[in-house]
Amino acid sequence: MPAGVGRLLTQLAIWVPLLIAAGHVVLFTAWTTWVSFTPSTLLPEYTWIGLRNYRNVMRTANFQIAYVNLVIYGIGFVALTTALGLLLAILLDQRVRAENALRTIFLYPLAVSFVVTGTVWSWLLNPGLGIQKLAHNIGWTGFRFDWLVEPDKAIYTLILAGAWQGAGFAMALFLAGLRSVDTDLLKAAQIDGAGPWRTYRRVVLPTIWPIFITVLVILLQFAIKTFDLVRALTGGGPGISTMLPALVVYDFMFQRGELGRGSAAAVLMLLSLVVVLAPYGLYVRWRRRRQARA
Repeated sequence: MPAGVGRLLTQLAIWVPLLIAAGHVVLFTAWTTWVSFTPSTLLPEYTWIGLRNYRNVMRTANFQIAYVNLVIYGIGFVALTTALGLLLAILLDQRVRAENALRTIFLYPLAVSFVVTGTVWSWLLNPGLGIQKLAHNIGWTGFRFDWLVEPDKAIYTLILAGAWQGAGFAMALFLAGLRSVDTDLLKAAQIDGAGPWRTYRRVVLPTIWPIFITVLVILLQFAIKTFDLVRALTGGGPGISTMLPALVVYDFMFQRGELGRGSAAAVLMLLSLVVVLAPYGLYVRWRRRRQARA
């Protein structure tokens, strides 16, 4: 096969699926945005009604509670996942035995679907089946761990389950950053008499601060788009105490049959992602310009 033909086939194999996927995303995003300005219910209608759907969605208790929960869940999930991931990465960075096996174990939850994670954690946290019942069976009758059925605490069960699944991903990014630190910096710190804790705090962690920003942005995206986990673990309950934006979209579109309002909720969710991604894009552009000047 001529070299030119081989290159052409390679380009076609890469760009055709990429363009189809991009076109699919752009077209359906545009269509959803248009429908959000129409009185569509079970079937789409194309009569312009302005911002009525957005006003109606934003006035609902589901929407308001969902975004309050998103702030709680987002902060808790990002903080706990980052802390666990960094701790695991530092432990593995000590060149421990069976590092490959441990890395696989820590990354395994990431390979499990959020539906499976939510289902398993719903069993563990169910007061009549899981940890609380086990404690009672062994004689610790005063033990209580019924967050799953407590409206004020159920949101924290999502944080626990989400952090368990996402910590391995954060660990992989942090470990790659730790292994990229210049060894001369570490040797200089050792010569100056710095212990391990001071070396990490004063030398290593400041060096990999771009990794922290990357982890933060990616985890925030995960938090905003969370659907499967909450659907399987709490279903948005008790009541609507663990409702998140993705569940609001699902509720309007597939349970109430209000396509226009569901599309408006989806566009608002997209804007939440833009709020996260736009500053990150500006940061990446600034960093590239700074590196180019250096």
